[in-house]
Amino acid sequence: MARLKRIWQKIKEGKLRQVLSELAWIYGYGKRYRSAVTWYIFLGVLGTGMSLMASVLSKNIVDVVTGFHTGALAPAAVFYVSMQLARIGINAWTGRISAKIEVKVDQEIRAEVYDKIMEADWQAMSQYHSGDLLNRMDNDVASVSSSVLGWLPDLVTRLVQFLGALGIILYYDPTLAGLALLSAPVTLVVSRTLMGRMRQYSRQVREVRSQVMMFHEESFQNIQVIKSFGLGGLYSRKLRQVQEDYRQVKLAYNKFSVAASALMSLVGTAVSVACFGWGVYRLWGNYITYGTMILFLQMAGSLSASFGALVKLVPSAISAATAAGRIMAVTELPREDRSQDKEAWELLEENRADGIRVETRDLVFRYQDGDVVLDGANFYADPGEIVALVGPSGEGKTTMLRLLLGIVRPQAGYVAVTGQRTGQSLTASASTRPFFAYVPQGNTMFAGTVAENLRVMAQEAGEEDLWRVLDLACAGEFVRKLPQGLDTKLKEGGGSLSSGQVQRLSIARALLADAPVLLLDEATSALDVATERKVLRNVLQAQAHKTVIVTTHRPSVLNICNRVYQIANRRICTLTQEEIRQKIADF
Repeated sequence: MARLKRIWQKIKEGKLRQVLSELAWIYGYGKRYRSAVTWYIFLGVLGTGMSLMASVLSKNIVDVVTGFHTGALAPAAVFYVSMQLARIGINAWTGRISAKIEVKVDQEIRAEVYDKIMEADWQAMSQYHSGDLLNRMDNDVASVSSSVLGWLPDLVTRLVQFLGALGIILYYDPTLAGLALLSAPVTLVVSRTLMGRMRQYSRQVREVRSQVMMFHEESFQNIQVIKSFGLGGLYSRKLRQVQEDYRQVKLAYNKFSVAASALMSLVGTAVSVACFGWGVYRLWGNYITYGTMILFLQMAGSLSASFGALVKLVPSAISAATAAGRIMAVTELPREDRSQDKEAWELLEENRADGIRVETRDLVFRYQDGDVVLDGANFYADPGEIVALVGPSGEGKTTMLRLLLGIVRPQAGYVAVTGQRTGQSLTASASTRPFFAYVPQGNTMFAGTVAENLRVMAQEAGEEDLWRVLDLACAGEFVRKLPQGLDTKLKEGGGSLSSGQVQRLSIARALLADAPVLLLDEATSALDVATERKVLRNVLQAQAHKTVIVTTHRPSVLNICNRVYQIANRRICTLTQEEIRQKIADF
C-alpha cells in the first residue's frame, strides 16, 4: 500500500507525464526515419531467426553423429555452416547500415538543436552556461540519437529472440522452460527499483559532467588571466574539487549498478545450474538426446539473456528520456521575433543609400530578476552623425546597444528604426538586426585567416573590398606587413595580434557588412586618440549617410560627435558643449 501511495504521488507530481513527454519527443524524431528503423528491425529479426535455426540444426547434427537419429550429415552440416555465415554477414551488414543511419540521425538532431539554440531569445538563453550547452549538444544529443535507432529495433529483436527461444524449449520440454524463467520475477523487482534510481543518477551524472565541462571551458578561455594573476594553483585545486564531485556521483551510481548486476548474475547462475541439472537428469534417464541437451543449454542462455536485455531497455529508455528533457529545456525556450523579416528587408533596401534614423522613446528596461537599468530613456541618431553614449561602467551603455539590436526588448516605450527617404518605421527586433553592423567589446576574432574573419560579414567580398575596409579602419598597413597578408592565420581569439590591431580588424569587418548603422561598443578603447579620430572620420567620409553610435569611457572622441548622451541613474540626458569640453579637460 505504501509503495502504491508513493507511485501515485509521483504521478500527481507529473513525473510520469514528464517522462512520457520526453519519450514522445524522441519518438517524433523516430517517425522521420521509420523506413530506416523498419529496415533495421527486419535485418535484426532475420539475424535472430537464423541464430535460432542454427541452434536447432546443431541439435540435429549432434544427434546424427551420436547415432540417435539417422540422416544425411553432410547436407545438414553445409546448411548449418551456411546459416552461420549468413548470420555473420547480416550482422556485419546491419552494423554498417546502423553506423550510417546513426551518424545521419545524430548530425541532423545536432544541427536542429544548434539552430534552435541560436534562434532562442537571448535573455532566456543567458541562464545557461556555455559549457552546459556544449554538454547538452554533445553527450545528451548522442544519447538521444542512439536511442532513436537503437531502442525500438532492440526491443523487437530481443522480443523475437525471447519468444523464439521460449517456443523451442516449450516444444521439447515445458518443465525446462519454467526453470529458465525463474529469473523473471527477480529481474522485474530489481528493474523496478532500478528505474527510479536510474533516472536520478542519470540526471546527477549529466549535471556534474556539465560542471566539469563548464570549468574546463572557462579555464581555457581565461588562461591568460589565470597565468597573469598567478592563479594556476588555485584553479588546479578547483579542478580537483570538480573532479571529486564527479567521482562521488559516478561511483555512487557504479555501486548501485554493481550491486544490481551482482544480484542478477547470482540469479542467472542459479537458473543456469538448475537448467543444466535438469538437462543432465533428463539425459541420464534417456528422455532426451545429446543434441537436445546442447539445444537446451543454448536456448536457456538465450532466453535468460534476451529477457535481461528486454528489462535493461527500460533504464536505457529512462536515460535517453533524461537526456531528451535536458535538450528540450533549451530547444523549447522562447524564439526571437522574426515576424517582420520581409518588411525590414524592404525598408533596408529602399533606404540604404539615404540612411537610417535610430530612435528610442520613453524607454523602460530591466533584466529578468534584476533592477531597472533604463527608465524613460530618449535618444536619437540620424544618418551622417556620430553620436556618443558615455557614463560609468554598468549604467546601461551596452544594454542600450542590445536594445537597438533587438537582442532584448523593453518593458515600456519603444526602439525604432526609420528610413530617411521613405519615413517608414519599424520597431527594433531580430528582424531589424541587418540594419546594424556591431563591434562588441573584447576580442571578437574567429579561428581562421584575416580574410576569412573579414568575410564573415560578406561571404562574396573580393580582395579589393577587403583592402578598402582595412584602410578605412587604419588596419591596412599592419595587415600588409603580416607574413601572408590576408591569408595569415590568426591564433585563437587573434592572440598573435595586439588589442588595437584586433579592434581595427573588427571595425573593418563591420564596415564590410555595409549596414546603414554602425555600433561601436568601446571598440576604439585600445587605439590612440589620433587613430581613433581618423577611423571615425574615415567612416563618415567614405559613407556619408552612415549613422555611427559609439559607447566610450574616453572623452577624447567627444569633440567630433554631433551629440553626446550621458547614461547615469537609469536616465539619458544630452550633454551641453560646455559639459563636453569639461569632460575632455578632465580626461
